[in-house]
Amino acid sequence: MLVSVPATSANLGPGFDALGLAIDLRNEIIVTPSKFLSLSTTGEGANSPKIKKNTLFLNIFYDNYKRLTGKEDPFRFEFINHIPISRGLGSSSAVITASITAAYAASGTKYNKREILNLALKYESHPDNITPAVMGGFNVACVEGDKVYSKKRRLPSYLRAVLVIPDKTISTAKSRTVLPTQYTTEETVYSLSRAAFMTSVFMTESWELLRIASKDKLHQTRRMKNMPELFEVQKIALKYGGLMSTLSGSGSTFFTLCYEEDSVAIANRLQKRFPKFRVLVKPFDNYGVTTKS
Repeated sequence: MLVSVPATSANLGPGFDALGLAIDLRNEIIVTPSKFLSLSTTGEGANSPKIKKNTLFLNIFYDNYKRLTGKEDPFRFEFINHIPISRGLGSSSAVITASITAAYAASGTKYNKREILNLALKYESHPDNITPAVMGGFNVACVEGDKVYSKKRRLPSYLRAVLVIPDKTISTAKSRTVLPTQYTTEETVYSLSRAAFMTSVFMTESWELLRIASKDKLHQTRRMKNMPELFEVQKIALKYGGLMSTLSGSGSTFFTLCYEEDSVAIANRLQKRFPKFRVLVKPFDNYGVTTKS
C-alpha cells in the first residue's frame, strides 16, 4: 500500500491559521505487512536520528490502527520524503494526515476525508495545514468544537508555486514567541478584511487582486524579521511577476504564486540572488492525501 501526501503552504499572508493550499511536493509511505516492525527513510531527514525513528507517525498510526482493529500488527514502513522539514511547508501535518490515512487503509476500514481531517485535529489544533494536506487545493477552514469546517477550491493548472527554501529552519513554536499578546483594532481589521477578500479572490479566480489581498499586519512582518533576507525575496518575486508572495506558514520558506509562464524567470532571479537557498517551481495539488494498493 502506498500513501502519498502533499506539502502545504498556510496563512498565505492574512489568513492566519485559516487559509492554506496544497503543493505537488509529496511524501510517500509504503506500508507492507511484516513479521516484525521495521522502517527505512530516504530523502529529507534521512540523516536525522529523530526523523529516522518516525516516532510521530508510528504513534499516530498505532493509536488509530489499534482503535480500529484491537491489534498492533507489525508492518514495514518505507518513508520517501520530499517535503523539507521545519521549513513552513507542512511536514508535520503531512505526517499526521498520512499516518491516520495509512491506519485506516491498513485495517481495511472505509473512511472519508472529512473523517480523516477531524481526527487530525486531535494532533494538530490549527486547520490551515491539515486541511489542504487532506483535501488538496485551496482551503478556507475553521474549527467549531472538535470538527473542522472547510471549503475547497481547485487550483488551475496554469498556476505555479515558486518556493524559496532557506538553509535555516524556523520552528512554529519559536516563531510564535515574536507575536504580541494583543493587537490593535486597526491591525485586526486590516488583516481580517484581506483574509476575507483573499478567499473571494481564490473562489472567483481573480488572480490579479492577490497582491492586495495577501497583505497582513498580524504576523508576517514580525516573523520575517527573524530572517531579514526574506524581505528581499518578496520584493524580487513581486517585481518579476509574482501574483502574491508570502511567508509559508511560520517560515522559513517563502511562497510565491504566479502564472506558469512567469515561474522560471522568477525562480532564476531568486536563485541568482540567493545561491545558498533552494528554489523550486512546483504545480499545485488538488487531490490531498491518497492511497494506492
